[in-house]
Amino acid sequence: MSTPSSPHILPIDLGGIYPDLVGVPLEINGKRSLSARPDRYKQHGFHFNADNCIGCHACEAACAEKNNLPSHLAFRKVGFLEGGSYPEMVRINISMACNHCEDPVCLKGCPTLAYTKFVEYGAVLQDPDICFGCGYCTWVCPYNAPVLDPVRGEVQKCNMCVDRLEDGLKPSCVAACLSNALNFGVIGEVPVGQSQAKQMIIGFPDPAITRPNIRFQQTQSLPAQFMRAGKDPFLYERDSPEDDHFHVRPISEPTKGWGLNQLHSREDSLVQFTLLYQMVMASFLLLFLFPKRSDVMGKIITGHSETVNGMLCVLLGLQFLGMFVSTMHLGKPQFFYRAINNLRHSWISREILTTGTFFGLLAGYTGVTMFPPLTAWLPVEMASMLSEAIGWGATVMGPLGLYCMYRCYRIAARPFWNHWHTAGAFCASALILGSLVVGLILGGALWLEGSQEILPLLGLLAIPLVLGLILQAASLFFHIRHIKERGEEASVSYVLMTTRYGKTTLARLVGVGTLTLLSVIFTIGAIPSGGWGLVLWGTMWAAAIASEIVGRALFYVLVIPTTIPGAFFWGNKAFEAHARKTGLADLPQVGVIPMGH
Repeated sequence: MSTPSSPHILPIDLGGIYPDLVGVPLEINGKRSLSARPDRYKQHGFHFNADNCIGCHACEAACAEKNNLPSHLAFRKVGFLEGGSYPEMVRINISMACNHCEDPVCLKGCPTLAYTKFVEYGAVLQDPDICFGCGYCTWVCPYNAPVLDPVRGEVQKCNMCVDRLEDGLKPSCVAACLSNALNFGVIGEVPVGQSQAKQMIIGFPDPAITRPNIRFQQTQSLPAQFMRAGKDPFLYERDSPEDDHFHVRPISEPTKGWGLNQLHSREDSLVQFTLLYQMVMASFLLLFLFPKRSDVMGKIITGHSETVNGMLCVLLGLQFLGMFVSTMHLGKPQFFYRAINNLRHSWISREILTTGTFFGLLAGYTGVTMFPPLTAWLPVEMASMLSEAIGWGATVMGPLGLYCMYRCYRIAARPFWNHWHTAGAFCASALILGSLVVGLILGGALWLEGSQEILPLLGLLAIPLVLGLILQAASLFFHIRHIKERGEEASVSYVLMTTRYGKTTLARLVGVGTLTLLSVIFTIGAIPSGGWGLVLWGTMWAAAIASEIVGRALFYVLVIPTTIPGAFFWGNKAFEAHARKTGLADLPQVGVIPMGH
């Protein structure tokens, strides 16, 4: 490689940043290595010349052979874009692997500490033996570099061929390239014979997210618009011939639909976990805090301690179910305990710690409340203080867990989630489901007794219910406006929301509005007396459950992540669906397998 011609491309001296690691042997494949290469402690990276790439996939094949990959995995992938019109068609091939970023979000997001940024060559390496298959790194990476293997239940990725680098060789993909489209070296240098080292190319996500160590050359003139393979309804388009940057533009679908048969996703277990946690947390807070602020609630709870104890047991069981479901979402659930290894950086680790602590405190509070013998050895006042302390601990830890849960979804590579709407939706779901559950169970106990306090109870619980519904409506309104105006992948999510899932979205908005009206009627007491009010409340609960499940499923399926373009087979969800439908997926060489999680 030659000296850089562009002043913004500067070499990164990793040895100067981490002097304590210089001279320490690097262990590769069980062997200790200490190469004398002069550039060993400088950041290395790939250079891709799009003008030269012929789409032969030799780099893919060499990478797969070097790493002994099965047909359904690929560390390096070659996608393409096509633009122009006959006979002036233009095809751009893009070969991409891990970019070994300066700010690797995969490393920060991984809860098990499976990732390491090495001082040698600046390689970001991942240990699949440590990984337990949560797949979070595949969410946060803008370039689709980490690959989740559903067969082995773990993530793997490009390792920069550091073993070859130690021997003075280039990575296998670079050595196999037939057309001199791929090169490799110190990132601050430009390959000999190349004239450009651009940080972006058409179809490449914003490099500001992770500062990737890859540079590009693309000098040929391009048409104004490019299409990509796959079923995601968007293309790449530039605003003017002078504009060098291509933007993601949505392709509007012709009709509105329900899309109910497409609400299924790998994250179905997370739909259950998030909703169960939010409902349990809010229900507990209402049971614990409302009696301290409301004489009506305090009197009802004191007079129905057995019902309250039973409800605490139900909440505890639901929380356990949610945590069990989330654990089974992992590729290797037997290693669930590794989830808190990265509390320093990973919001996943913090979420697991805080939600697990809330579960423990809820269990403790339920135990000392239901079984007085557990604290019989303590003085009465101390036993009461212990119960209060555990209750207040759960009251603090529950919302903290909800905050950590929200932070897990503030991902730059997934703009549909990266908005305050996510926090609003989570809090709203908690208030809605928690209020309705507490009202239904306590109201049912009062009805069985023939008590006249049903309406005051439901009127009181309708207050947080109204607040939750208003927050849900506001979150939806501002989020829809945001993704419509933000453009890029977020605008594609907006088009899907208003077309493919248009009727479902509209029905949910109408449902939220109807529930809000009914809950306001409860707050002013203009509801039927006796059991009819409870029947109406139960109907609202059933409608809210359906609405929140559908809404949370939409939360996952509407996401259009930033990623590089795919090909006819790889990265093409339409082909994967076709292969599973027609039986092609039964042939291992096709590289499509059922998703087990």
